[in-house]
Amino acid sequence: MKIYPNSRSRRPNQSGFSLIEVMISMVVLGVGLVGLLGVFGLAIAANQSAQEDMIARQVASEAMESIFTARNTAQLSFSQINNVGFGGIFASGPQSLLCAGPTYGIVGVAGDTSSCTTSSGAACPNGGVKCLDEAGPDGILGTADDVIQSLSNYTRTIAITPLTDSSGSPIQTLSQVTITVTYSAPNSSVPKNYVLEEFISEYH
Repeated sequence: MKIYPNSRSRRPNQSGFSLIEVMISMVVLGVGLVGLLGVFGLAIAANQSAQEDMIARQVASEAMESIFTARNTAQLSFSQINNVGFGGIFASGPQSLLCAGPTYGIVGVAGDTSSCTTSSGAACPNGGVKCLDEAGPDGILGTADDVIQSLSNYTRTIAITPLTDSSGSPIQTLSQVTITVTYSAPNSSVPKNYVLEEFISEYH
């Protein structure tokens, strides 16, 4: 006698995801997406502050180069390359980014600064603080539709410190120039600093 298995009692092999597995997968995917959004946020913030960082580097380099050029051309004596409190001509403490005046032609000099102008010759806003202008919709620089960006959120500090030898005596022919540019990045209340340091001697 042959016995035939009941076809209704056989169940085909079925595979799938349980509800618990689906929920775990959704949690893992959600954590990954949140992390990815955080990376995007950091990238956007870095892109927004990149221009401010570049301007800070340029502002510091401009001041440093003007000091070395004045020394090399004998426009300034070495004793003048110091802060006002130490017998020099450079203003102490943070200063707004005004342009070089007619006497020395160097930025950061106490009492010898001028209001800055745009490429069209108009005075920069915010008391003549240095500004950047870009061509407007007409694509021509120096016309009425130019886009003006004031650098009033920047300050520059020029600190000149005489160096000392191993015995603590000042070296009369060597100083350290430290230029600190302080500025605020977009959407940030915490100021940023860019510091440029160089050594300058009486001789070149």
